Amino acid sequence: MIKPERLKKGDTVAVIAPASPPSPNFLRKGISYLEEELGLKVKVGQHVYDHYGYLAGEDESRLIDLENAFLDKEVKGIFCACGGYGTARLASKINYSIISQNPKIFWGYSDITFLHTAISNSTGLVTFHGPMLSSDIGKEDCHPLSKDLFQQLFEPKEMLYTEEYSPLEVLVEGKASGRITGGNLSLITSSIGTPFEINTKSNILLIEDINEEPRSVDRMLNQLLQAGKLTDAAGIVIGDFHQCHSKRDKSLALEEVMDHYIQKAGKPAMKGFKIGHCSPQVSIPLGVNAEINTNEKVLMIDSGVE
Repeated sequence: MIKPERLKKGDTVAVIAPASPPSPNFLRKGISYLEEELGLKVKVGQHVYDHYGYLAGEDESRLIDLENAFLDKEVKGIFCACGGYGTARLASKINYSIISQNPKIFWGYSDITFLHTAISNSTGLVTFHGPMLSSDIGKEDCHPLSKDLFQQLFEPKEMLYTEEYSPLEVLVEGKASGRITGGNLSLITSSIGTPFEINTKSNILLIEDINEEPRSVDRMLNQLLQAGKLTDAAGIVIGDFHQCHSKRDKSLALEEVMDHYIQKAGKPAMKGFKIGHCSPQVSIPLGVNAEINTNEKVLMIDSGVE
């Protein structure tokens, strides 16, 4: 586990778009937040505003921006503009020695989950699951808490997620500890069978998703169960499943699907965490030690920076 160095006011950070094209207007507002509210200097990747169908430029262009951001000695942190789709296309092309030799803050979620997993497996670098500049921070209705939690990048501080953030529901009782890993369920599932397959062994698994019908969530959780990913985990943290309701008359409810698989896994588990495609969005480091305690309804997560 390698923790990146903390940020200081006046530091330079990079903005890249490794997945889909960001909204230019929202992205500019997100960048203004980094500059005006956090006191950072911003370098925008050369290809951030490129378009190649549903991708923010061709693979090679997005790869260049990613690797250049890690190579740039001035840059202390890297923020992703938005998600969508595209990071899995880059994973096998990345020179991971560049990242391991230049560890720094890397921040994003949703489609960025594939990069979180790939970077963790290949380098051991702690990365951050948090709101993105175009799709979240740059919007007028962005919740103040979503912005406030960027402060974890400036000062090492343990996070204690309690019901002060949101109501939590225990699915399987118990206490477990391990490194926290995961993110978007669709991307986690798509990593299985690749060189970047998620490792849940003795870890705390985080899952969240958006716009997936219960039967799709069922399919993905079934795959994780059969692949041993749910039973290998020490504990399970269920984040926000935004708009994951059925569009058909006959369906199981999302709650029924979730309960079925979490009970089969039999590992300490809670749901209701405001982590994922939600507002407010609680950002957390991935790859650090964490502990779930259902008796106290608490998730403790180590700091992600040094």
